Amino acid sequence: MDKDIKEGLRIVLEEKCEAALVTITKVLGSVPRKPGAQMLIFADGRTVGSIGGGCGEAEAKRKALMVMNTHTVDKYHLNMTADIAEDEGMVCGGIMELFIEYIGLESTPEQLVQLENYLDSLDRGDCPIMVTVTESLQDHIGRKMIIQKDGKFFGDLGSSDLNRAAHNYIQANGNNGRFAMINLDASFIPCEKAEEKFAFQLLVEPQIFEIQLLILGGGHIALPLVSIAKILGYDVIVVDDRPSFANHGRFGTADRVICNNFEQALDEIEIGPQTYVVIVTRGHRYDKECLKKVIYRPAGYIGMIGSRRRVKALLAELLEEGFPSERLQSIYSPIGLKIGAETPEEIALCILGEIIQVQKDLNKLPKNRCSSRKMK
Repeated sequence: MDKDIKEGLRIVLEEKCEAALVTITKVLGSVPRKPGAQMLIFADGRTVGSIGGGCGEAEAKRKALMVMNTHTVDKYHLNMTADIAEDEGMVCGGIMELFIEYIGLESTPEQLVQLENYLDSLDRGDCPIMVTVTESLQDHIGRKMIIQKDGKFFGDLGSSDLNRAAHNYIQANGNNGRFAMINLDASFIPCEKAEEKFAFQLLVEPQIFEIQLLILGGGHIALPLVSIAKILGYDVIVVDDRPSFANHGRFGTADRVICNNFEQALDEIEIGPQTYVVIVTRGHRYDKECLKKVIYRPAGYIGMIGSRRRVKALLAELLEEGFPSERLQSIYSPIGLKIGAETPEEIALCILGEIIQVQKDLNKLPKNRCSSRKMK
């Protein structure tokens, strides 16, 4: 669940309206989105999120409106190879399995309270994991349980054995931030092979991770970086030590603008696996300051701009100062995808393209292309 879906669910509760939540639970072949992608459809036709757009999403919306009429849950196989796609001239060649849940006035009071507790838990940073029954030999479909990082839980999947299976999975896998489907046989034992018949299926949704873009340097490239990153839904922080560059007049859409020297600012910023650091300062000295402060932090990505010669010299300096080679090899530099970018806008685009590639685990290149070519 992403933050837009979360806010949409808040609207459902606060405005006491009706909606249907569509979740992709399985895919086969060529499809636009992966399992875990969600879309919230309101009764008036408004939507939040996307499962890929086009005629497939229109068909999902039609099914969601039917679920709202019946106040139930449904599992639907959206065949993108069928006539629905051919009529639009877009034969994707794949199938998406959708789990569609009704949420609204006809939900039970317990369901609404559980949803409110879940959203509150997200806001508090309790790192909750939501587990939903999507297949059951018994009448458990749609039942939910929320498990927090401290092991506490609320809700009930309708069976102590199902509750235990969910707990065992979370305990074994931890809160790894990944969407999952658990198939269980009639004895509540996980089905290890895809061809095994299962009696129960559980949908496991991880906590919401706020993706943070930390831009070190407020120059020309930072301007389009902020604009594009906000379109992509990132939480954006800009740091620069010059008041004329680090101000909300210049970066009106950034979530935070910090005017301070880089070392002091970085001491006060929390950097985690969902933080993507872009070093685009005005000079070698400041690049080095920033890199030394973030290189040991658990960032999901650290990228640094600069010519090949400048980057090579800087990394060689740090190597001589005792920074381990494996840490330096984790730096993405020269930064960004190789698309022939020249203008600040094009450079910003290629940087964010690389960040998306890393974020989606699609980057198969050595992490530090600079080190693999130069630090020999």
